[in-house]
Amino acid sequence: MSAQNYLAYDYPLLSAFWTMLWLFLWIMWLVLLFRVIVDIFRDDTMGGWAKAGWLALCIVVPFLGVLVYVIARGKGMGQREIAQARDQQKAFESYIRQTAQGGTGPTSSVDELARLSEMKSRGDISDEEFRRAKQLVLSDAGPAGRPGSVPTAHGR
Repeated sequence: MSAQNYLAYDYPLLSAFWTMLWLFLWIMWLVLLFRVIVDIFRDDTMGGWAKAGWLALCIVVPFLGVLVYVIARGKGMGQREIAQARDQQKAFESYIRQTAQGGTGPTSSVDELARLSEMKSRGDISDEEFRRAKQLVLSDAGPAGRPGSVPTAHGR
């Protein structure tokens, strides 16, 4: 037995360390492989044949294919990842804004007038306040859907 083998058998903790190291490297390799495959499909600048070629290279010769892809297209890979993160953030912020507005987009003048009429019929606003608010909506002086564009009676 060589000294290295004897040391590994004599100290089983060292053997467990090497096993964990290889397992970690194998998992990292799989993560990199799947990220490259996802990036191949995400890239809009590549045509179908180029995507098929890169995918075939990554499947047939995985280590070489992934290494060449990361060297050749690694910078663009990072830029596409950042662009996707920005798009997701914008979509999330847009969803939050839309939800905060009550699930609808900006209200039209017809919606504003219907809301004003309903407020008047409930007695929340007076006739004078209704006329002023109606003038604002019809003249587009106050932006529709903006908080505070419709006056309310008695601080309600």
